[in-house]
Amino acid sequence: MPSIIPLATFTPSCNARAWLTSPHPHLPIVATACSDKTVRIYSLQNFQQQSTISGGHKRSIRSCAWKPNSLGESVLATGSFDASAGIWRRYEEGAGRGKINNETDFTSGLAGGDTEGKDDEDEDEWRFAVILDGHDSEIKSLAFSPMSPLLATCSRDKSVWIWEELDDDNFETVAVLQDHEGDVKCVAWHPDEQLLASASYDDNVRLWREDVDDWACCALLTGHGGTVWWVEFEGMEQVGKIRGGNATSEEQKRLVEERKNAGPRLMSCSDDHSIRLWRRLPKERADGPAQSKLPSIWKSRDFEEEWVEEARLPAVHERPVYAASWSRKTGRVASTGSDGKIVVYEERWKGADGSDDVSMADASSTGPDDTAQKQQASTAEISLTEWVVVAEVDNAHDVFEVNHVIWAPRADKGKGADDEEVLISTGDDGEVRVWRFEP
Repeated sequence: MPSIIPLATFTPSCNARAWLTSPHPHLPIVATACSDKTVRIYSLQNFQQQSTISGGHKRSIRSCAWKPNSLGESVLATGSFDASAGIWRRYEEGAGRGKINNETDFTSGLAGGDTEGKDDEDEDEWRFAVILDGHDSEIKSLAFSPMSPLLATCSRDKSVWIWEELDDDNFETVAVLQDHEGDVKCVAWHPDEQLLASASYDDNVRLWREDVDDWACCALLTGHGGTVWWVEFEGMEQVGKIRGGNATSEEQKRLVEERKNAGPRLMSCSDDHSIRLWRRLPKERADGPAQSKLPSIWKSRDFEEEWVEEARLPAVHERPVYAASWSRKTGRVASTGSDGKIVVYEERWKGADGSDDVSMADASSTGPDDTAQKQQASTAEISLTEWVVVAEVDNAHDVFEVNHVIWAPRADKGKGADDEEVLISTGDDGEVRVWRFEP
């Protein structure tokens, strides 16, 4: 049977609550946001702390995010309860985008790495480059766009801000989005479009994109029965890929083609214990129950997007689900939350494991609005697949809540394959734990 096996705990641990861990886009290091006003940089090769980033914020650092496609340097954004966001930079000495192996020490020359023979400037480690002020309250989440020089931040002040990086250390506010009616918990960018998702205490998910010269909400996703803590898009590499064999029937081939046309799906998780998947209806075939509830008087049909709830993952969590991570390599999903569980799920073709051919709604729906969910999930293309639980572990951080979980490339000496991954969990106990998923 598949299992989730403890591999290591990063040392030393934080001396306060740890909120979130973010893997570097191409180096075997991770950054962990901590309540002690620091970000800790750990190595995935030896599970040791490489450096501590501190001095830029006056309160807990709630979130951190790496800038993708940043050549020659590492750029980290931090969001704090002091209502500010910080940008940190570190020159990468000899670190490239080559394949990670077990022999190469890519952390050498990074903060905390081997700096022997380097000049004083290189030993500067992380430079606090710029502070971004504007929010009226705690920043809960931030994310760099992979498609453009944009950074999104969200806050307890119910707003989402979009910042444009004009050049090094120079950012400009391009939009302040205030449609949410509650604390905004999370923001996430589409991997292949200039499309932003946000999740809120108002139980809703909103999608935003630029319309002419301004940003506006192009879709409203409703249905969650509690705070939406997390949103994340599917990876481009996984669109149309389903475990359990290749598409063979005409219906399966059609589903794969429709998913490719629609692009990555969106995942959300909530206080209502559910993890939901949303798909965009292609404009040429918008025949499903639309979730967009925007006034058409002021937005054109070309601007609006129609998203529907495609599925709910099996109901395993017994308390609020705080985070979920979609593997870019396998398409598996991992989730965690207040109950301390880590759960791994797979999407499969119906019958791929010998299971009965039941509907998606029957397999995975739960909650007070089952009827509406079954109506939305009744289309033939959805019933071709099902999500199943393949592994879970209880009390992942002993009695403490787990705030975050994420997939990351494996880089330690025990790595057996180039594409092997680990799970990284971050908890209220201040520990960041590494897990091996054994298929």
